[in-house]
Amino acid sequence: MSKVKDIVQDMIQSFIEAEGYELVDIEYVKEGENKYLRIYVDKDGGIDIDDCGRISEYISQKLDETDPISEAYILEVSSPGAERPLKKVKDFENAVDKNVFITTYEPIDGLKEFEGILTTFQNEVLEIKVVKKTYQIPLNKVASARLAVLF
Repeated sequence: MSKVKDIVQDMIQSFIEAEGYELVDIEYVKEGENKYLRIYVDKDGGIDIDDCGRISEYISQKLDETDPISEAYILEVSSPGAERPLKKVKDFENAVDKNVFITTYEPIDGLKEFEGILTTFQNEVLEIKVVKKTYQIPLNKVASARLAVLF
């Protein structure tokens, strides 16, 4: 499935960037009986339904031309939402001073889940303040990361 993601990314990346958007993530997953190709796109100030429609039309046309996916699937183009995933170095740099939720592959100080303020990101190490304690998490130990909305 990652091969499909790579093919689609190569196919759409230049268009997305040329139009002033950021390609946040691509998912190709099976849910129930259906497969979904989900493209998450953002831009400064956020994207709206017209942006999603325009991007979806372009991607549909490109996919029809090259037909890289042999099976039936549903294409979805959307915003990553308020709790957008953090995947790239740039994502972590932009998340400094924001509330984040991070899971790790192995325990760090006995924990595998951390929610708090990302205070720094330097030398591939995240420093996250959880209540009154600060944890240092090497980027290569991060299983998943996203912004976290405070209620």
